Amino acid sequence: MKVLHSKSAVQGLYLLVVTTSCIVLTVCEAHAMHISEGILPLNWAALWFVVAAPFVAAGLQRLKKLSAIDLSFKPLVGLMAAVVFIISCMPIPVPSAGTCSHPCGTGMSGILLGPTISVLIAAVALLIQALFLAHGGLSTMGADIVSMGVMGSFAGYLTFKALRFMKVNLSIAGFMAGLLADWATYITTSAELASGIRGDSAFVPLFWKILIAFIPTQLPLGILEGAMTAGMVVLLYKKRPDLLVKMRVLKPEEIAI
Repeated sequence: MKVLHSKSAVQGLYLLVVTTSCIVLTVCEAHAMHISEGILPLNWAALWFVVAAPFVAAGLQRLKKLSAIDLSFKPLVGLMAAVVFIISCMPIPVPSAGTCSHPCGTGMSGILLGPTISVLIAAVALLIQALFLAHGGLSTMGADIVSMGVMGSFAGYLTFKALRFMKVNLSIAGFMAGLLADWATYITTSAELASGIRGDSAFVPLFWKILIAFIPTQLPLGILEGAMTAGMVVLLYKKRPDLLVKMRVLKPEEIAI
């Protein structure tokens, strides 16, 4: 078991390095993804850091606790972090919204590793992207963590758990979790942008304008992310159901069904 986990971790890290290198070498013009640097006023940027901080701290505490119990847990987190990093490195610019559409991957990580650790994974991915790929901003990272990490992770996790509690098929539960995690991220991003840039304008009309601007790109991307999430969960169920039990995605008795 440990050998398999180590091999998977190495393969995940290798994939991360190769993909990042391809992005850096082939992209001629960088488009800011997530919320761009300088879009939010300082007071709003600071507020979102305050909101995000407890969730990141909870993720660190949870990771420390689970890693102490099971040494193989950290390689799984590293592999999932590589997946989220790569998935969220596919931006489609939305100039009218001042940001970009892109898959997030936090619905998937929220299901497999739990929402608090998924928030931590999102924070690490966002930091690396802001520092080395010019995607998103450092000042707006708190807002990006709240939208992609907190809202995406918890929306995916809670949707999956609720549907499984209602005995919904595993693939459908995974699809809806990925879909709603993606859309929750962009509803939150729209609210963050509308709050920060509205000035003397009314919040609600501006919120709807930004949200509508996302629809042409985010509607199909949400469906795509739902399919990817369902595919990952079903693949693990068929190939490594023991991992789903280990990560508390499924109960042991559900494997036999």
